[in-house]
Amino acid sequence: MSQTTDRSFDISQSLDDLGPDERMKESSDFLRGTIAEGLLDRITGAVPSEHDVKLMKFHGIYQQDDRDVRDERRRQKLEPAFQFMIRVRLPGGVCTPSQWLMLDELARRHGGETLRVTTRQTFQFHWVLKGSLRPIIQGLHEALLDTVAACGDDSRGVMCTVDPRSSTLHAEVASLAKQVSDHVIPKTRAYHEIWYGTQRIASSAPEEPFYGPTYLPRKFKIGFALPPSNDIDVFSQDLGLIAIADDNGLEGFNVVIGGGMGRTDKDPSTYPRLASLIGFVPAENLMACVEAVMGVQRDYGNRKNRQHARFKYTIDNKGIDWVREEIERRMGMSFAKARAFEFTSNGDPYGWQKSPDGLFHRTVYIENGRLNLRALDVFREIAQSHSGSFRLTPNQNIIISGVQENQRKKLDSIILKQLGPDQPSALRQNAMACVALPTCGLAMAESERYLPELLDKVEAILAANNLANVPITFRMTGCPNGCSRPYLAEIALTGRAPGKYNLYLGGGFHGQRLNRLVAENIGEEAILNILSAHIESYARERETNEHFGDFLVRTGKIENAANTGTSK
Repeated sequence: MSQTTDRSFDISQSLDDLGPDERMKESSDFLRGTIAEGLLDRITGAVPSEHDVKLMKFHGIYQQDDRDVRDERRRQKLEPAFQFMIRVRLPGGVCTPSQWLMLDELARRHGGETLRVTTRQTFQFHWVLKGSLRPIIQGLHEALLDTVAACGDDSRGVMCTVDPRSSTLHAEVASLAKQVSDHVIPKTRAYHEIWYGTQRIASSAPEEPFYGPTYLPRKFKIGFALPPSNDIDVFSQDLGLIAIADDNGLEGFNVVIGGGMGRTDKDPSTYPRLASLIGFVPAENLMACVEAVMGVQRDYGNRKNRQHARFKYTIDNKGIDWVREEIERRMGMSFAKARAFEFTSNGDPYGWQKSPDGLFHRTVYIENGRLNLRALDVFREIAQSHSGSFRLTPNQNIIISGVQENQRKKLDSIILKQLGPDQPSALRQNAMACVALPTCGLAMAESERYLPELLDKVEAILAANNLANVPITFRMTGCPNGCSRPYLAEIALTGRAPGKYNLYLGGGFHGQRLNRLVAENIGEEAILNILSAHIESYARERETNEHFGDFLVRTGKIENAANTGTSK
């Protein structure tokens, strides 16, 4: 990215006033820290330096421990069972068969024979030991993959709608998603030196011409949506780009800014926010727009209080009009009036889909995105002969894409033989959970491991009310941070303590409205009682084709939350 010369934030003048993470980044030697030395320490399974643990997030790595055995190990006076999570940078969720085979090999050898598809269209390795970090990253490098900026205070993985029915437009926008991802990742050579073993080369050029030594105040998320599908939940992005096309192809993008799902449980001044629609930019001005938006957050984001460092707080503090005008000033042009668009779905198309190029695409349901050994076996067999690509969806499923008609029967037989029928219920098609326990250090309650069991009980309530085939979005997280985008769901649970959750209801089915908190710190019995009462009312009183969240708002059973600026 190009260097911005009019920064309002000057690290040399204001370092004493900044939070500890800002000082840590500034002194990290552009994300090097002492990571390389810590990897050589064989006395511990951890990276010894607390600062290095934070810096490694910029390299796509989280240090964690197995919380299922934490207490027992403490009693035995042993250090925690340290292990690591590695997140791959995979713009738009597009993966080639050769890349898949490498991911499979690394997962079997170093990742506990499991891979996880995330809600941001990429893969995570879990249960990785310290000695396996370099082998995984070097193996990814052989497959032209990396983990740069998959975590940390920078631009995270760039999302893109997965719609196999619009092959030409999808290919163009997916290509732009990759270009944007390559453009906005940090330019420091620290990653290459630490993980690939390259030598540091002296240079007079700025090592981080855009980010500078302190990078961004917090993470920054970018996503491309292709109406009528809002599978990426574009209004949850810091920068959302809604593709506008006509018969001649892509024209440009409606721009939405300031979305964010996270909140801090004990800080009522934190909140989820829907992105605001600020205008339209032609496709040729896309990169200038991305740089300008990120530049505003870099220069004006809160660097004293990390709880208020996301772009949504910058916008609310400065005002949306001021932020839009500052973006326009940096772009050197004004936004045009937003174009009309409509979202009619945010789920994945199941069954075989045919695109205009004559190729076929099949979605495979992956419960909570977890690829166990049986699923790995299936996809390895497919990848060994597949000539198309794989696409990871924001709903944690996998699309086998670009299939010739004469290969469909073979693929079906492989999937059915190993996995059985993969047409989930309407509720499960629209449900997802974060990882939570036992690996996530932030989790307060179960999520991935508990959701299937809870859905069984909710499905029974729906079936008793003749609603088994009605789609409802249902999302769960083990803490309030919002990794599965719960605050947009019609039904959502966020963890408070073991077996206890906050219950939210009334989000928009297409991701256009936030839900509302209806009960705090409750267990399963109370959750099911509340849902049962609302579902019974929904069965009796709903209008034709009315979604559950819309019904709750229309009938006043919950307070109406604000919609976005979606135009139609």
